[in-house]
Amino acid sequence: MTALPLPSHPVPPPRAGARPVDLASQRSTRQLGLSPKYGRGARAVDVRYLWCGTAGAPTIIVQGGISADRDVTALDAGRPGWWQPLVGPGGAIDLDRWRVLCIDWLAPADLGVDAVSSEDQADALAALLEALGIRRAHAFVGASYGAMVALAFAARHPHALGRLVALAGAHRPHPLASAQRSVQRGIVRLGLASGRVEEALGLARQLAVTTYRGREEFVRRFAGAPEFRDGRFRLPVEDYLEHQGRRFVERFDAARFLALSESIDLHDVAPERIPTPATLVGFASDLLVPLADLCELQRRLPGPTTLDVLESPYGHDGFLKETHQLAPLLRAALA
Repeated sequence: MTALPLPSHPVPPPRAGARPVDLASQRSTRQLGLSPKYGRGARAVDVRYLWCGTAGAPTIIVQGGISADRDVTALDAGRPGWWQPLVGPGGAIDLDRWRVLCIDWLAPADLGVDAVSSEDQADALAALLEALGIRRAHAFVGASYGAMVALAFAARHPHALGRLVALAGAHRPHPLASAQRSVQRGIVRLGLASGRVEEALGLARQLAVTTYRGREEFVRRFAGAPEFRDGRFRLPVEDYLEHQGRRFVERFDAARFLALSESIDLHDVAPERIPTPATLVGFASDLLVPLADLCELQRRLPGPTTLDVLESPYGHDGFLKETHQLAPLLRAALA
Protein backbone atom coordinates (compact mmCIF):
# COMPACT_ATOMS: atom_id res chain seq x y z
CA MET A 1 0.00 0.00 0.00
CA THR A 2 1.51 3.37 -1.02
CA ALA A 3 1.16 6.71 0.69
CA LEU A 4 -1.14 9.29 -0.86
CA PRO A 5 0.36 12.57 -2.14
CA LEU A 6 0.91 15.37 0.34
CA PRO A 7 -2.01 17.80 0.80
CA SER A 8 -2.23 20.26 -2.09
CA HIS A 9 -3.24 23.29 -0.03
CA PRO A 10 -0.29 25.58 0.79
CA VAL A 11 1.12 25.81 4.30
CA PRO A 12 0.22 29.20 5.80
CA PRO A 13 3.30 31.42 6.25
CA PRO A 14 4.16 32.71 9.75
CA ARG A 15 2.17 35.79 10.67
CA ALA A 16 4.23 38.81 11.66
CA GLY A 17 3.39 39.86 15.19
CA ALA A 18 0.94 37.00 15.64
CA ARG A 19 -0.76 36.85 19.02
CA PRO A 20 -0.21 33.78 21.22
CA VAL A 21 -2.55 30.93 20.35
CA ASP A 22 -5.40 30.38 22.80
CA LEU A 23 -4.52 26.82 23.81
CA ALA A 24 -6.78 26.38 26.82
CA SER A 25 -9.94 26.24 24.68
CA GLN A 26 -8.48 23.38 22.63
CA ARG A 27 -8.26 20.79 25.46
CA SER A 28 -11.09 18.29 25.21
CA THR A 29 -12.22 14.67 25.46
CA ARG A 30 -13.79 12.63 22.67
CA GLN A 31 -15.47 9.24 23.02
CA LEU A 32 -14.26 6.89 20.29
CA GLY A 33 -14.93 3.29 19.32
CA LEU A 34 -11.78 1.13 19.61
CA SER A 35 -10.96 -2.58 19.51
CA PRO A 36 -7.96 -3.09 21.81
CA LYS A 37 -5.32 -5.61 20.78
CA TYR A 38 -5.56 -7.48 24.08
CA GLY A 39 -9.33 -7.22 24.42
CA ARG A 40 -12.36 -8.82 22.83
CA GLY A 41 -14.41 -6.63 20.56
CA ALA A 42 -15.05 -2.92 20.27
CA ARG A 43 -15.78 -0.61 23.15
CA ALA A 44 -16.27 3.14 23.73
CA VAL A 45 -13.13 4.85 25.02
CA ASP A 46 -12.68 8.41 26.25
CA VAL A 47 -9.59 9.97 24.65
CA ARG A 48 -8.23 13.17 26.20
CA TYR A 49 -6.50 15.43 23.70
CA LEU A 50 -5.05 18.84 22.93
CA TRP A 51 -5.54 20.30 19.45
CA CYS A 52 -4.03 23.73 19.06
CA GLY A 53 -2.54 26.12 16.54
CA THR A 54 -3.73 28.02 13.50
CA ALA A 55 -7.29 27.15 12.47
CA GLY A 56 -7.43 25.45 9.09
CA ALA A 57 -3.72 24.64 9.02
CA PRO A 58 -2.44 21.09 8.45
CA THR A 59 -2.30 18.98 11.61
CA ILE A 60 0.88 17.45 13.06
CA ILE A 61 0.59 14.71 15.70
CA VAL A 62 3.19 15.11 18.47
CA GLN A 63 3.70 12.44 21.15
CA GLY A 64 6.41 11.93 23.79
CA GLY A 65 7.55 9.33 26.31
CA ILE A 66 5.36 7.38 28.71
CA SER A 67 5.44 10.17 31.29
CA ALA A 68 4.41 12.85 28.75
CA ASP A 69 0.82 14.08 28.65
CA ARG A 70 -1.25 15.95 26.07
CA ASP A 71 0.15 19.31 27.20
CA VAL A 72 3.03 19.41 24.74
CA THR A 73 3.02 23.21 24.87
CA ALA A 74 1.95 25.87 27.36
CA LEU A 75 -1.65 26.20 28.49
CA ASP A 76 -0.83 29.35 30.44
CA ALA A 77 2.20 31.43 31.40
CA GLY A 78 2.81 29.48 34.59
CA ARG A 79 2.75 25.93 33.19
CA PRO A 80 5.12 25.14 30.32
CA GLY A 81 4.47 22.10 28.18
CA TRP A 82 6.83 19.13 28.15
CA TRP A 83 8.24 20.17 24.72
CA GLN A 84 7.77 23.91 25.16
CA PRO A 85 11.09 24.94 23.54
CA LEU A 86 10.09 23.29 20.25
CA VAL A 87 6.29 23.63 20.01
CA GLY A 88 4.72 27.07 19.95
CA PRO A 89 4.19 30.17 17.81
CA GLY A 90 7.41 30.69 15.87
CA GLY A 91 8.92 27.43 17.16
CA ALA A 92 10.39 24.54 15.22
CA ILE A 93 6.88 23.04 15.26
CA ASP A 94 5.30 26.40 14.55
CA LEU A 95 1.75 26.95 15.75
CA ASP A 96 1.53 29.91 13.38
CA ARG A 97 1.85 27.41 10.51
CA TRP A 98 0.45 24.15 11.87
CA ARG A 99 -2.07 22.65 14.23
CA VAL A 100 -0.69 20.19 16.77
CA LEU A 101 -2.63 17.19 18.09
CA CYS A 102 -1.52 15.31 21.20
CA ILE A 103 -3.33 12.80 23.44
CA ASP A 104 -2.92 11.52 26.97
CA TRP A 105 -1.68 7.95 26.68
CA LEU A 106 -4.38 5.35 27.16
CA ALA A 107 -3.98 2.90 30.04
CA PRO A 108 -5.66 -0.51 30.50
CA ALA A 109 -8.26 1.04 32.78
CA ASP A 110 -9.32 3.34 29.92
CA LEU A 111 -9.73 0.39 27.58
CA GLY A 112 -11.17 -2.14 30.02
CA VAL A 113 -8.34 -4.61 29.36
CA ASP A 114 -5.28 -5.95 31.17
CA ALA A 115 -2.62 -4.57 28.81
CA VAL A 116 -2.29 -1.70 26.33
CA SER A 117 -0.32 -1.80 23.08
CA SER A 118 1.36 0.79 20.90
CA GLU A 119 -1.19 -0.24 18.26
CA ASP A 120 -4.03 0.77 20.60
CA GLN A 121 -2.52 4.24 21.00
CA ALA A 122 -2.07 4.51 17.22
CA ASP A 123 -5.66 3.43 16.56
CA ALA A 124 -6.94 5.98 19.07
CA LEU A 125 -5.09 8.75 17.23
CA ALA A 126 -6.39 7.56 13.86
CA ALA A 127 -9.96 7.48 15.18
CA LEU A 128 -9.50 10.93 16.68
CA LEU A 129 -8.30 12.32 13.35
CA GLU A 130 -11.44 10.97 11.70
CA ALA A 131 -13.68 12.36 14.45
CA LEU A 132 -12.09 15.80 14.06
CA GLY A 133 -12.60 15.72 10.29
CA ILE A 134 -8.88 15.46 9.48
CA ARG A 135 -8.43 13.26 6.40
CA ARG A 136 -4.66 13.10 6.72
CA ALA A 137 -2.09 14.35 9.22
CA HIS A 138 0.79 16.25 7.66
CA ALA A 139 3.23 14.42 9.96
CA PHE A 140 3.57 12.36 13.11
CA VAL A 141 6.46 13.52 15.32
CA GLY A 142 7.07 10.91 18.02
CA ALA A 143 9.82 10.70 20.63
CA SER A 144 10.71 7.65 22.75
CA TYR A 145 7.44 5.70 23.30
CA GLY A 146 5.85 8.27 21.00
CA ALA A 147 8.21 7.16 18.22
CA MET A 148 7.05 3.56 18.72
CA VAL A 149 3.43 4.66 18.45
CA ALA A 150 4.29 6.74 15.38
CA LEU A 151 5.75 3.64 13.71
CA ALA A 152 2.65 1.62 14.64
CA PHE A 153 0.46 4.40 13.24
CA ALA A 154 2.39 4.50 9.96
CA ALA A 155 2.12 0.71 9.61
CA ARG A 156 -1.61 0.54 10.39
CA HIS A 157 -2.86 3.83 8.91
CA PRO A 158 -0.46 4.85 6.10
CA HIS A 159 -3.26 6.58 4.18
CA ALA A 160 -3.71 8.98 7.11
CA LEU A 161 -0.09 10.18 7.33
CA GLY A 162 2.13 12.32 5.14
CA ARG A 163 5.45 12.00 6.95
CA LEU A 164 6.97 10.14 9.89
CA VAL A 165 9.51 11.71 12.28
CA ALA A 166 10.78 9.25 14.92
CA LEU A 167 13.18 10.37 17.63
CA ALA A 168 14.92 7.89 19.96
CA GLY A 169 12.54 5.07 19.16
CA ALA A 170 12.68 1.96 16.99
CA HIS A 171 10.48 -0.82 15.60
CA ARG A 172 11.15 -3.03 18.64
CA PRO A 173 12.71 -2.60 22.10
CA HIS A 174 16.30 -3.66 22.66
CA PRO A 175 16.44 -6.80 24.86
CA LEU A 176 18.81 -5.18 27.38
CA ALA A 177 16.47 -2.19 27.74
CA SER A 178 13.57 -4.60 28.22
CA ALA A 179 15.54 -6.38 30.95
CA GLN A 180 16.10 -3.08 32.76
CA ARG A 181 12.42 -2.15 32.55
CA SER A 182 11.48 -5.64 33.76
CA VAL A 183 13.51 -5.05 36.93
CA GLN A 184 11.79 -1.68 37.40
CA ARG A 185 8.38 -3.31 37.15
CA GLY A 186 9.47 -6.01 39.58
CA ILE A 187 10.40 -3.33 42.12
CA VAL A 188 6.95 -1.73 41.78
CA ARG A 189 5.14 -5.06 42.10
CA LEU A 190 7.13 -5.80 45.24
CA GLY A 191 6.06 -2.42 46.62
CA LEU A 192 2.43 -3.17 45.84
CA ALA A 193 2.67 -6.52 47.62
CA SER A 194 4.40 -5.05 50.67
CA GLY A 195 2.33 -1.88 51.04
CA ARG A 196 5.30 0.38 50.18
CA VAL A 197 4.20 1.31 46.69
CA GLU A 198 5.35 4.96 46.70
CA GLU A 199 8.82 4.02 47.89
CA ALA A 200 8.99 1.28 45.26
CA LEU A 201 7.75 3.52 42.46
CA GLY A 202 10.36 6.11 43.42
CA LEU A 203 13.11 3.47 43.35
CA ALA A 204 11.94 2.22 39.97
CA ARG A 205 12.10 5.76 38.63
CA GLN A 206 15.60 6.20 40.03
CA LEU A 207 16.72 3.09 38.19
CA ALA A 208 15.00 4.32 35.03
CA VAL A 209 16.82 7.67 35.19
CA THR A 210 20.17 5.85 35.11
CA THR A 211 19.15 4.43 31.72
CA TYR A 212 17.75 7.69 30.31
CA ARG A 213 20.91 9.75 30.73
CA GLY A 214 24.37 9.21 29.21
CA ARG A 215 27.58 8.10 30.91
CA GLU A 216 29.27 11.39 30.08
CA GLU A 217 26.70 13.40 32.03
CA PHE A 218 27.04 11.21 35.13
CA VAL A 219 30.83 11.55 35.03
CA ARG A 220 30.58 15.32 34.67
CA ARG A 221 28.02 15.83 37.43
CA PHE A 222 28.58 13.08 39.98
CA ALA A 223 32.25 12.07 40.03
CA GLY A 224 32.95 13.66 43.46
CA ALA A 225 33.84 11.89 46.68
CA PRO A 226 31.19 10.35 48.98
CA GLU A 227 29.97 12.41 51.93
CA PHE A 228 29.31 10.96 55.38
CA ARG A 229 25.79 12.07 56.31
CA ASP A 230 22.99 10.68 58.51
CA GLY A 231 25.13 7.83 59.73
CA ARG A 232 26.33 6.56 56.36
CA PHE A 233 28.27 7.52 53.28
CA ARG A 234 26.17 9.05 50.52
CA LEU A 235 27.31 9.14 46.91
CA PRO A 236 27.03 12.45 45.02
CA VAL A 237 24.42 10.97 42.67
CA GLU A 238 22.00 9.85 45.40
CA ASP A 239 20.37 13.21 46.15
CA TYR A 240 19.70 13.70 42.44
CA LEU A 241 18.17 10.25 42.01
CA GLU A 242 15.99 10.57 45.11
CA HIS A 243 14.73 13.94 43.90
CA GLN A 244 13.82 12.41 40.53
CA GLY A 245 11.98 9.58 42.30
CA ARG A 246 9.97 11.96 44.51
CA ARG A 247 8.95 14.12 41.56
CA PHE A 248 7.74 11.10 39.62
CA VAL A 249 5.66 9.72 42.50
CA GLU A 250 3.91 13.09 42.81
CA ARG A 251 2.49 12.87 39.28
CA PHE A 252 2.34 9.18 38.35
CA ASP A 253 0.67 6.10 39.79
CA ALA A 254 1.98 2.55 39.94
CA ALA A 255 -0.66 0.93 37.74
CA ARG A 256 -0.11 3.41 34.92
CA PHE A 257 3.66 3.01 35.16
CA LEU A 258 3.43 -0.78 35.01
CA ALA A 259 1.11 -0.73 32.01
CA LEU A 260 3.00 1.81 29.89
CA SER A 261 6.40 0.33 30.72
CA GLU A 262 5.07 -3.07 29.65
CA SER A 263 3.60 -1.53 26.50
CA ILE A 264 7.09 -0.50 25.41
CA ASP A 265 8.28 -4.09 25.71
CA LEU A 266 5.25 -5.49 23.86
CA HIS A 267 5.94 -3.18 20.91
CA ASP A 268 6.89 -4.91 17.65
CA VAL A 269 6.29 -3.36 14.21
CA ALA A 270 7.50 -4.73 10.87
CA PRO A 271 9.26 -1.79 9.15
CA GLU A 272 8.45 -3.29 5.75
CA ARG A 273 4.80 -2.36 6.34
CA ILE A 274 5.60 1.37 6.50
CA PRO A 275 5.61 3.16 3.12
CA THR A 276 5.65 6.66 4.65
CA PRO A 277 8.69 8.91 4.05
CA ALA A 278 10.57 8.95 7.34
CA THR A 279 13.10 10.99 9.27
CA LEU A 280 14.84 9.08 12.07
CA VAL A 281 16.82 10.82 14.82
CA GLY A 282 19.08 9.04 17.28
CA PHE A 283 21.59 9.98 19.95
CA ALA A 284 25.03 8.39 20.01
CA SER A 285 24.95 8.22 23.84
CA ASP A 286 21.48 6.63 24.06
CA LEU A 287 21.66 3.53 26.26
CA LEU A 288 18.06 2.47 25.59
CA VAL A 289 17.81 2.79 21.82
CA PRO A 290 21.22 1.93 20.34
CA LEU A 291 22.14 3.28 16.93
CA ALA A 292 22.39 -0.25 15.55
CA ASP A 293 18.62 -0.62 15.99
CA LEU A 294 17.96 2.65 14.18
CA CYS A 295 20.31 1.62 11.36
CA GLU A 296 18.37 -1.64 11.01
CA LEU A 297 15.10 0.30 10.99
CA GLN A 298 16.44 2.61 8.27
CA ARG A 299 17.56 -0.35 6.13
CA ARG A 300 14.20 -2.10 6.41
CA LEU A 301 11.90 0.88 5.77
CA PRO A 302 10.82 0.72 2.12
CA GLY A 303 10.10 4.44 1.73
CA PRO A 304 12.55 7.36 1.54
CA THR A 305 14.30 7.51 4.91
CA THR A 306 17.05 9.58 6.52
CA LEU A 307 18.84 8.95 9.82
CA ASP A 308 20.37 11.85 11.74
CA VAL A 309 22.70 10.99 14.64
CA LEU A 310 23.27 13.69 17.26
CA GLU A 311 26.08 13.89 19.79
CA SER A 312 24.79 14.61 23.28
CA PRO A 313 25.82 13.90 26.88
CA TYR A 314 22.15 13.36 27.77
CA GLY A 315 21.58 9.90 26.30
CA HIS A 316 17.96 8.97 25.64
CA ASP A 317 16.81 12.25 27.19
CA GLY A 318 18.50 14.09 24.33
CA PHE A 319 15.08 14.51 22.72
CA LEU A 320 14.13 16.69 25.70
CA LYS A 321 17.46 18.44 26.25
CA GLU A 322 18.96 19.02 22.78
CA THR A 323 16.31 21.40 21.51
CA HIS A 324 18.82 23.63 19.68
CA GLN A 325 20.11 20.66 17.67
CA LEU A 326 16.63 19.29 17.05
CA ALA A 327 14.98 22.53 15.92
CA PRO A 328 16.56 22.71 12.44
CA LEU A 329 16.03 18.97 11.89
CA LEU A 330 12.34 19.27 12.72
CA ARG A 331 11.89 22.34 10.53
CA ALA A 332 13.50 20.53 7.59
CA ALA A 333 11.50 17.34 8.15
CA LEU A 334 8.19 19.21 8.28
CA ALA A 335 8.85 21.61 5.41
